[in-house]
Amino acid sequence: MKKTALLIVFLSLIQITYSQTSEGMPASQSGRDLPYREIPDGYSETYTAGTVTARMLDGLGFRFYWATDSLRPEDLSFKPNEEARTSEQTVDHILGLVRIINNSANQRPNINETEYPELDFQGKRKVTLELIKEAADIFRNSSTADFENYTIIFKNDNGQSEFPFWNQLNGPIADALWHIGQVVSFRRSSGNPFASGADKPNVFTGKVSN
Repeated sequence: MKKTALLIVFLSLIQITYSQTSEGMPASQSGRDLPYREIPDGYSETYTAGTVTARMLDGLGFRFYWATDSLRPEDLSFKPNEEARTSEQTVDHILGLVRIINNSANQRPNINETEYPELDFQGKRKVTLELIKEAADIFRNSSTADFENYTIIFKNDNGQSEFPFWNQLNGPIADALWHIGQVVSFRRSSGNPFASGADKPNVFTGKVSN
């Protein structure tokens, strides 16, 4: 009986430790394995449609990473007024925009009523960053001619509409940046300002100091 009791206590301690080092750990620590804690080192020596678009997405990923870093439940549920989205609903919208960008890079249509797996906030954050990184890497290695194929296609039961890549720039990419700014503003209002931890992201250099 004593051995059984000791085993239960031991397993309980492991569970508590795991909880404190994963779910209980701020994203600035537990999220180090996610893309875009920093903008990747190195940059192309030439300016092409692909390298410039990839750099824009790298900046988008970096800003999203830090805008959503260490958000608490009270931050995620905050909204400035009854008509506005909450911070988490804004993150949902950013994920939707990033899926459009990623589908364009993979030459896939955006199909209306597509069902995606239910994700918690950390899952949404991870998927968003990974989709940005995948799209950026595709564009980075693309020729200018490839961009003729990176159209935005919306498809539903009534047919489909198609737009050139140009609409990606002033549409989903610009829109995602707009809404990342809202998350930054909202978290300040809910008492958890951007980059208030030990790590200090520099949006100009895309690097972190502490």
